[in-house]
Amino acid sequence: MRHSLGPSMLCATWLAAACMWSPLAVAQQAPQAPQTAPAGTQAAEERAAAEAIPLEEIRRYVSVFNTVKQGYVEPVEDRKLMQSAIRGLLLDLDPHSVYLVRSDADTLQERTEGSYAGIGVEVQPQPDGTILVIAPIDGTPAARAGIRAGDLIIAIDGTLLSATPESENPLRGEPGSTVTLRVQREGRSEPLEIAVTREVVRVSSVQARSLEPGYGYIRISTFQADTGNDFVAALDRLQAEAGAARGRGLRGLVIDLRSNPGGILGAAVRIADELLDSGTIVSTRARDPLNNTVNTAEKGDRMNGAPIAVLIDAGSASASEVLAAALGDNRRATLVGSRSFGKGSVQAVLPLDNGDAIKLTTARYYTPNGTSIQARGIRPDVLLKPDGSTLKGRPGQVSEAALAGHLESEGAPSGSEGVTVQEGAERGGVGYVLDGDAPIQAALQVLKQRPAAGVGAAPTAAR
Repeated sequence: MRHSLGPSMLCATWLAAACMWSPLAVAQQAPQAPQTAPAGTQAAEERAAAEAIPLEEIRRYVSVFNTVKQGYVEPVEDRKLMQSAIRGLLLDLDPHSVYLVRSDADTLQERTEGSYAGIGVEVQPQPDGTILVIAPIDGTPAARAGIRAGDLIIAIDGTLLSATPESENPLRGEPGSTVTLRVQREGRSEPLEIAVTREVVRVSSVQARSLEPGYGYIRISTFQADTGNDFVAALDRLQAEAGAARGRGLRGLVIDLRSNPGGILGAAVRIADELLDSGTIVSTRARDPLNNTVNTAEKGDRMNGAPIAVLIDAGSASASEVLAAALGDNRRATLVGSRSFGKGSVQAVLPLDNGDAIKLTTARYYTPNGTSIQARGIRPDVLLKPDGSTLKGRPGQVSEAALAGHLESEGAPSGSEGVTVQEGAERGGVGYVLDGDAPIQAALQVLKQRPAAGVGAAPTAAR
């Protein structure tokens, strides 16, 4: 497979270089327009002038900084003021551009490596300081304690959360310690009090088993640094077991991405490449065309054309949507389940010299068909809707389109934006979180009806 330099690395490199210049220096060193600009340079000079930070804005910021420092009712440390200023700089951009204090930056790094201390939950901090649960991770303390996607954590150990948290990461703590979460859950008038015991969370992101002779099942709960390798190992083991029992490999595979919040894009690209013989996997488009990327598959399908069904739901986001769309748009898999979360943006993480970091949205993902996932999600080929008995689930309580300040989708059909969660669940605009084994059995039945090598599969563009 041809691996291009990822957008995060490109953007992080550019940002690191840019941060070596102070804003004042940038403003002062903005090029002066010559009396007669040579041909071909005028546009560049106009762009540089437009991007220079006006000195009056710098002066205004310094004035406010000094006023707060000198006049606030209580003393405020310079470091705290500067952190607040940077946090505010990112706050109104989009929900995924955030300032990470050292502990949060460390947590992000640990989670990509698959081991960290905490309760095991994907969250989205809210502007008012509350914490929205995107999804609990399989097998972690949060999942065992009954934390659900869409839960809103409003207090920790009896202390209401605020826009200025007292601790850098209130969900972290020593393994073995207990944290009590006050959770507001959709459909309940009174909050829940849920006690969760922290532990060192070692997340195995890939689990595999045989569904029945010739049909395999692989669950991917998140995308970590080693997820691609673990997927290959699990698939090879299933192929060997099927071969030993039947004399040949798998007849079909279910890949379960339900409530998978995403993670490392490269892992999703690797898995798609293992299952595709050719075609685009994903492309990204940034503001700077030099940072645009296209990932393509090389020849070699580890399933040898055997049919694939991919399970998605309202908790499937980001890298899991990339994988689903890559297999769907290339007519390699049938997508089964409910509309996905709709996070189609790329974030670059820029480490700072004090151990903190900035996570900045730098590009959008596009499916092989050139469709933006952002704020739209992917509507599967085979829709599953909970019936309250055999097929259990609930309307998704959160989606990218429901997050305040989300990026708009490019090329979205008229009327697709701004759909409320309740209306969307009924109209198909927002998906359902699907529980239990019934969706797996539904996907298995789809596999049995589908011929090999993608013949007869319906196009599955994000829509």
